[in-house]
Amino acid sequence: MSRDDILSRARAAFLGLALGDALGATTEFMTPAEIRAKYKVHRKIVGGGWLYLKPGKVTDDTEMSLCIARAVAESGGWDLGAVADHFVAWFKGRPVDIGETCRRGIRRYMRRGELEVPYNEWDAGNGAAMRMAPVALFTLGDDDLLRRCALEQARLTHHHPLSDAACLTIGRMVQQAVLGGDRFALHAQTRELVAECPSFRFNKYSGNATAYVVDTLQTVFHYFFSTASFEECLVGVVNQGGDADTTGAIAGMIAGAFYGSGALPKRWLRKLDPEVRAEADALAGRLVELSPWNRTG
Repeated sequence: MSRDDILSRARAAFLGLALGDALGATTEFMTPAEIRAKYKVHRKIVGGGWLYLKPGKVTDDTEMSLCIARAVAESGGWDLGAVADHFVAWFKGRPVDIGETCRRGIRRYMRRGELEVPYNEWDAGNGAAMRMAPVALFTLGDDDLLRRCALEQARLTHHHPLSDAACLTIGRMVQQAVLGGDRFALHAQTRELVAECPSFRFNKYSGNATAYVVDTLQTVFHYFFSTASFEECLVGVVNQGGDADTTGAIAGMIAGAFYGSGALPKRWLRKLDPEVRAEADALAGRLVELSPWNRTG
């Protein structure tokens, strides 16, 4: 893998996140039957959905990921306080959507200045996992740093072992894909996750695509490993409905890193909000420049 290849895959991971978010926002909270009745197969970035988005607009999945990326780029390294401050600025800007767990965590930081919420048995949602693309890119080449940053950013809003495990697995899969890992290497990461947390087992996929992080990763893994292209993977994921913007975002970051920039559908990229597209592309490159991989490679 050349340096240019790795940078290209890093950009594809961040853009893949945004594309999955924009595609999935249309079918969020719909059932597969409702999606079939309205779209037959949903495969175009058309906006709409319960948020009535314009085509190409993104939701909290991409926006919170950009917050992390901006904080790292501006600080020149990892500064959890800067990440939290960017979350606050975003929150005060009245975002189009924000999950209740994220809202609660940000408000806690605003009131108390605390950078970690206490353990909560109800924090096993996917709101921390959806933000892992910038963390994976910034910590490329250092698994200890990945673990530290993944859990720190997660626990700003979510403190639950299933959320923690999901964040780490997603981060490692994105990193392996960016560095040219094959499908078997990525599958090995899921086997380690299932060995640690058997509830993530996905060999008999049940079709649930809720905001529960176990359902989210089962959906992402099922379609990633049973399809053969970036587009096929994302179309499969978002047509399950449920928390489709987030399942789409997570599938997009992994599949984008794995298949590379050339696999991102040009018609989707043309529809994506141009400011989001430009910023995600630029920040992905900056995060890799700041990573341990770049310093030692």
